[in-house]
Amino acid sequence: MPKQPPIDNATDERYMRMALDEAHRALERDEVPIGAVIVCKGHVIGRGHNLTEALTDVTAHAEMQAITAAAATLGGKYLVDCTLYVTVEPCLMCAGALAWSQISRIVYGADDPKRGYHTQCDAPFHPKTQVTGGVLADECAQLMTSFFKRKRPARAPKQQQQPS
Repeated sequence: MPKQPPIDNATDERYMRMALDEAHRALERDEVPIGAVIVCKGHVIGRGHNLTEALTDVTAHAEMQAITAAAATLGGKYLVDCTLYVTVEPCLMCAGALAWSQISRIVYGADDPKRGYHTQCDAPFHPKTQVTGGVLADECAQLMTSFFKRKRPARAPKQQQQPS
């Protein structure tokens, strides 16, 4: 599924900043800093950030938290006419949940070249779902990069062996 251009840059950036706020909440808990918000008709109806460490649950991704909150707010499982804003490209698990939710639009910040849905599948979403990538991508990517640099100290260069 090809990425679509932003529908409204100012609106997309506004809601992506809310998703970044959620990502910072994850960072404060020493979780992978990914945040998400779901918007329906101009109202935030769900939000979430990674809680995989706190809940010891590999499925507790930001998108899953936001989907659960949005469905509870709407009183139903389908998120038609809703938009997900998430700081990093969804993984395949989250993409599957988003497909089942029939969400209308997905807007993400940074690409995830290692675990993003596109590494496994080009179009995992509902056929009517529009996808926009790259909104505030640098800010979103920087948050992830700095988190993992802090978590994974630089490796010392390998020393060359001296010939005997």
